[in-house]
Amino acid sequence: MGIQLSEHQKKDQAAFREFVNKEIIPHANKYDSEERLPDELLVKVARQGYSGAILPEQFGGRAMDYITYGLLNEELGRGCASVRGFMMMQNMVALTLLKWGSEEQKERWLGKIASGQIIAAFALTEPEIGSDAMHIETTFTDADNETYMVNGHKKWITLGQIADLFLVFGKRRGKLSAVLMEKDTPGLTITPLTGMLGLRASMLAELHFDNSPVTKENLVGRVGFGFVPVGITALNLGRYSIAWGCLGIGQACLDACIDHTSTRKQFGDYLKNHQLIQKMIADMTVNLKAGRLLSYHAGHMQEMGDQDAIMEIMVAKYFTSKMAFKIASDAVQIHGASGCSHDSAVQRHLRDAKIMEIIEGTSQIHQIKIADYAYREYAG
Repeated sequence: MGIQLSEHQKKDQAAFREFVNKEIIPHANKYDSEERLPDELLVKVARQGYSGAILPEQFGGRAMDYITYGLLNEELGRGCASVRGFMMMQNMVALTLLKWGSEEQKERWLGKIASGQIIAAFALTEPEIGSDAMHIETTFTDADNETYMVNGHKKWITLGQIADLFLVFGKRRGKLSAVLMEKDTPGLTITPLTGMLGLRASMLAELHFDNSPVTKENLVGRVGFGFVPVGITALNLGRYSIAWGCLGIGQACLDACIDHTSTRKQFGDYLKNHQLIQKMIADMTVNLKAGRLLSYHAGHMQEMGDQDAIMEIMVAKYFTSKMAFKIASDAVQIHGASGCSHDSAVQRHLRDAKIMEIIEGTSQIHQIKIADYAYREYAG
């Protein structure tokens, strides 16, 4: 069965591409070197409706279907992975609140996230806890009948330097739970993290909680809902976003290589006429096509509400993240010394692609989960 975009999806895709070409690509290397996304860009992203891409219109969202949302991630990823990460984070928190937040939480926060009035962040990872999220050490203890005291330490939190609202995961009496916390909460200390390998403009931070009070009405879902289903809702959307974003990285690198090899001569002939270069271009093309099909399939299953959508998203994220890193690595190789320069887009894509193999579940965690699925599904 072939994949055919609707006319509306094609129109949206063209608009996404125009925005990226005009507003992001010319400045992406600057964002990377300065390790920051400018406020004016974030305003533009919100004005396009991207911060609330998947939210219903009643909350100021664009109500995108999953394929259209995937196309948005691909185009933003083609321009700058950090910008795509900003958009992804807003939608991860927003979708989580839409599904599991109270009516009061939805009314208070969703419209503000969609409009860009506030910036949201997802605070799960800790210095000693990454993939093993069930064993996080942050705690929520009862101060009284109305308040939790939050104590703990989060690290590598995307947008942590500028976020207004954090979705914080911790344990209450041993049960993983999640609460909303505003940036001006007493006892919350935010420390910027810089000098990362990739996603340098993501404005990462450490969060320290020292008896930080949170009212119990800020609990998302119920006590014990922290990872399943609250965390899974966000992580599943994050993995889907990354899968499509990796297609954007790969496509950007292929486009750069097509241009470079068509204009650069070595040994009296254009690089595109050298067979080893042709092999690399062919592998890039085939892998992008395969990754795109996996991502379309995952999006279709998610749209249909299929129970296997979580696994298909994981498969797509695993394949495309490895694919993006290989394509970006070959792109740097093809560009030679110029590809290693700080002003080269392909070296930025290479560094960003490596991060995609780590965030929202490492490739190794995905391999374990996919293998478990294979034994259940195909065992005789």
